[in-house]
Amino acid sequence: MIDTAYVRTMARYNAWQNRSLYAAAATLDDVARRQDRGAFFRSIHGTFCHLLWADRMWLSRFAGTPKPAVRIHESGELVAAWDDLVAERKAFDTTITDWADALSPDWLSGDLTWFSGATQREMSKPVGLLVAHMFNHQTHHRGQVHAMLTAAGAKPEDTDLMLIDMAC
Repeated sequence: MIDTAYVRTMARYNAWQNRSLYAAAATLDDVARRQDRGAFFRSIHGTFCHLLWADRMWLSRFAGTPKPAVRIHESGELVAAWDDLVAERKAFDTTITDWADALSPDWLSGDLTWFSGATQREMSKPVGLLVAHMFNHQTHHRGQVHAMLTAAGAKPEDTDLMLIDMAC
C-alpha cells in the first residue's frame, strides 16, 4: 500500500505544515487561539492539542512511545499553555521524523492489533493503512486549523505537498 519513502515524505510534510500553522497562530493572542470557532475540538488551540494527542497515540502503537495521559474526549485540552504546546509539538515532530527514518519495509507490510478507546474494542488492520490514516488525520485537522487561522486574519503558508522541497 505505502512504502518507507512515502512515510518519510509525509513525516517531513507534517513537520513543515506544523511549523507554518504554529507560526501563523503565534501572530494571534491566546484569547483568539482559544476562541470557540465551531470546530470539533472548538478552537485553534484545542485542535492543535487533539492533533498532538492523536500523533502520540498512534506512535505509542507503532513505536512504543508513551501514550497520552488523557482520553480522546479530553484531547483538546492536552496541553494548557501555548508555549508548552509549541515546544511539545516541535519535539514530537522530531520523534515522528526519526521514527519514519528508521522504518523497515517489512514492518510496513505487517498487521497491527490494538485496543481502540474510540471504538471500545480490539482491532486489527494492515500497518500501511494505519500509517496512511495517521498522516491523513493530521491533514484533515490541519485543514480545519488553516481555515480557523485564515478566518482570524492569520496567514499560514501554502499547504500543497508538491511544494515541500521548496519549503524545507
